[in-house]
Amino acid sequence: MAYDVARIRSLFPSLESGWAHFDGPGGTQTPRAVGDAVASVLTGPLSNRGTIGESEERAEAAVHRFRLAMADLLDAHPRGIVHGRSATQLTYDFSRHLSREWGPGDEVVVTRLDHDANVRPWVQAAEHTGATVRWVDFDPDTAELSTDAAAAALSDRTRVVAVTGASNLLGTKPDVAGIAAAAHDAGALVFVDGVHLTAHELPAMGALGADFYVCSPYKFLGPHCGVLAARPELLERILPDKLLPATNVVPERFEFGTLPYELLAGVTAAVDVLAGLDPDAAEAAESRRERLTASYAALHEHEARLLDRLEEGLAALPGASIRSRAARRTPTLLATFDGRVAADLTRSLAEGKVLAPSGNFYALEASRHLGLGDAGGLRMGLAPYTDDADVDRLLEGLAWALR
Repeated sequence: MAYDVARIRSLFPSLESGWAHFDGPGGTQTPRAVGDAVASVLTGPLSNRGTIGESEERAEAAVHRFRLAMADLLDAHPRGIVHGRSATQLTYDFSRHLSREWGPGDEVVVTRLDHDANVRPWVQAAEHTGATVRWVDFDPDTAELSTDAAAAALSDRTRVVAVTGASNLLGTKPDVAGIAAAAHDAGALVFVDGVHLTAHELPAMGALGADFYVCSPYKFLGPHCGVLAARPELLERILPDKLLPATNVVPERFEFGTLPYELLAGVTAAVDVLAGLDPDAAEAAESRRERLTASYAALHEHEARLLDRLEEGLAALPGASIRSRAARRTPTLLATFDGRVAADLTRSLAEGKVLAPSGNFYALEASRHLGLGDAGGLRMGLAPYTDDADVDRLLEGLAWALR
């Protein structure tokens, strides 16, 4: 069957508000099934994890199902799935864990395309240990990050290469697999920020060459938290500070304190919603990963069609400059308009219940490298529930604001 966006929109109670949401890169709307899953775990019998009684068993099941769901989504091992408060927190945690072995002469590679959450933790870890930071620039005209440029920054002293799977500001999808191959040849680990990528492309850690992969479920229909995936044997080699009575088992050794079981259930529900975007494929598939593969293919086709409409409409507006020009990119556009302040356009659109935020969205290095300073531009992101009427309202609102 064709992508049934009307059916998908019916899953989201918040859309009844009448707003057209283009703020998905900052966080999507939440399906009713996710809210129900959170409420069910939180209000049902619930205790700390264990095997005695229903309340302990429900907590244990929430953790187990969460790890299985995220492993299916990321093509990872369940024992390599770590929960965190946010992707930023997890990146800071692991920058500290890994940099314990760094010293003067060691190097870390970061890119100007990345969200600051995959830049500053590594820069600050290098400052604390005396290691050197190597920067990789992207082409501001094409928004492309060259694999050759990344490879040129490597040496036999490179310890970590931190790179985005997709830019949250521009949508650019660099050749992570190519960069990872070069990094591994140099003996370095690869830390991939998959926060923006996961919302639009089904990740496969092995194919990407990622040693570590972080993402944020609230960017793909889930609750506010973060997830890190890595090979269990790699996690076994990392010894974080922890409380003495706390378990040393992987991945629990990296999860400090009691887990939010209700949020874990919400993440599982979000993955299941994603796996059901194409119901026909869901019936034919033998595994959740197969259902996810089919659903993401349908989502990609839907978003690509809308992106073409949006780009064509933006190109016809006076003074418009689309900054998102990479050959491989997500359905996320950054645009500026001659003589107009992006924040003013955001406020004008909001008068018609269209939400398209403006700013640098914590991709500070990228915004500055584009010559946009800290102000950034107007960002428009598509999501599974975006339809043609939303796109029409955005373009009409911008045309009115630019008159």
